Amino acid sequence: RSSVRVLCGSNWSLVLQGQWMLEFYAPWCPACQQIEATWESFAKESERLGITVGKVDVTQEPGLSGRFFVTTLPTIYHANDGVFRRYRGSRTLEDLQGYILERKWEAVEPVAGWKSPSSIMMHGMAGLFHFSGWIRQIHNYLTGTLGVHIWVSYAIFILATLLIGLVLGL
Repeated sequence: RSSVRVLCGSNWSLVLQGQWMLEFYAPWCPACQQIEATWESFAKESERLGITVGKVDVTQEPGLSGRFFVTTLPTIYHANDGVFRRYRGSRTLEDLQGYILERKWEAVEPVAGWKSPSSIMMHGMAGLFHFSGWIRQIHNYLTGTLGVHIWVSYAIFILATLLIGLVLGL
């Protein structure tokens, strides 16, 4: 059984309390696959280190990747009582442990307040990422299930965008 906590949209707020190391990954990502064993070993040491180790699959949780503004994979964050810092160090077990034990995270600039995953701005970003996933599902349904040509699907979205803009403009 894995010692890594799996986070999702419904339980992500757990990282606002205590000390966490959080990895954003995708199952298809070669770099993510490379550090998987190291991340598991790191999680097994989490109790001794006084932290919780978690992970987020960005393919399943687009809202969380938006909330944390994840643009590269894997992305690692350190969180201490709701203060977030991006980890940019080496991804060896020794360096990850040293980051916590030697409190190297204290020398790293925290994520700015408006960019913090718990801010209103990033809450909106999470919603935008959810919305884009919803649009992709509709597109896949139209083209895959109903057999609508791709360009017809695009035309439907263009018309819907124009109509919504027209209604909002009135």
